[in-house]
Amino acid sequence: MSKQKNMLIDKTMPHQINSPSWKDTGIDMKEPFVNKYGVTIGDSFYNSEKSPLNHWSDEIDPEIMSGDQWVHPTNDIGWNTPENRALIEEMKKPKGVPFMHPDKDVGYGSD
Repeated sequence: MSKQKNMLIDKTMPHQINSPSWKDTGIDMKEPFVNKYGVTIGDSFYNSEKSPLNHWSDEIDPEIMSGDQWVHPTNDIGWNTPENRALIEEMKKPKGVPFMHPDKDVGYGSD
């Protein structure tokens, strides 16, 4: 079992206190990936030996650290914003009791 799978708890990433749960959304947590710069994205350690941040100099163009290859689809801090958390919550199926009146037995005589 990979280190990433050991960190998953009920389709959440417990290292982020405000991390949303993907449970019941139909979306599975994605494994970390290595981008074209050799940096692991989505491993929750935020420290990769090949990261430009670990070898920063005046010659490094900050633009190389932009784009989708730096963003993990399900383990990204951007999901912790209220707007993005709401998107995830909207994907979840509603829970609860089917239609009923608390003071009326709508099933009476139906059997």
